[in-house]
Amino acid sequence: MPAANYLPEVLETTEAERLATGFVFTEGPLWHPDGYWFFVDIRQNKLYRITPGRAPEVVRDTAGGNGTTFDLQGRLILCEGDARRVVRIGHDGKLDTLADRYQGGRFNRPNDVVCRSDGSLYFTDPDKRVPYTQREIPPPAGIDNLWDGARVYRMAPDGAISVLAHCEYPNGLAFSPDERTLYVANTRSSKYIHAIELDAAGKMTRRRIFADMNEGTLPGIPDGLKVDSQGRVFCTGPGGIWVFTSAGKRVGIIKFPEQAVNFAFGGRDLRTLFCCAYTSVYTLRVKVPGQPHPWFRLKK
Repeated sequence: MPAANYLPEVLETTEAERLATGFVFTEGPLWHPDGYWFFVDIRQNKLYRITPGRAPEVVRDTAGGNGTTFDLQGRLILCEGDARRVVRIGHDGKLDTLADRYQGGRFNRPNDVVCRSDGSLYFTDPDKRVPYTQREIPPPAGIDNLWDGARVYRMAPDGAISVLAHCEYPNGLAFSPDERTLYVANTRSSKYIHAIELDAAGKMTRRRIFADMNEGTLPGIPDGLKVDSQGRVFCTGPGGIWVFTSAGKRVGIIKFPEQAVNFAFGGRDLRTLFCCAYTSVYTLRVKVPGQPHPWFRLKK
């Protein structure tokens, strides 16, 4: 166990509490306002639900389930990398494919997904883990541009899909509190966070590098990404979860007994930080709540 974290402006508790262990590779954390967390074990193709104080329970099998969010009706949205698609799980448990192709070609491995207040969904689709010969969206064979199929997509409320931005290896996503900036974690080959500025309709106006995370030799990559209600940006990286001000200045790193992979804000007050860290899931308490999902606001 690492020494207690010291980030007095960020953390209320300094030592992580382990809620459950025995997994292979946890990911996709998401708080449900009825009082439990969703998360996945990518390697075991399982979607779990855990209520604090109880053992985790399997909700269903997945096809490489990864990033999660809700739509504006509170239905679970899930990226399934092995099936190369984004799906929706209805309140009755029925699974529907929302997106699996763009311009006739299958996606590579949809990774993470977020929902905007207008009901549009944004998801990342890196391509480097798919052999070039199996990529269906890049140009014809012989034009070997690795970035051609690595993109951030926007799915409009009517289901229309468009390319928001090309990226090297887009992974985690999170909106600023006003939803005019979409942060994108770049996982390979360089470690940094993009800031994609959006217009009122949710389309890109310009982009910039928000933070460079190529530092030190500790394990960890930019992956899970969230923003709190003050606009501070939290992102997994070397050594733990890095915390930045909205201006991009690093505040510090939150350390866990295992390398942090992804995380989410939750609990009744959205001040519990739930961390997926390979074989286990942990919680810490923070002083400032995370941003509520747009569905939470509608639910009240």
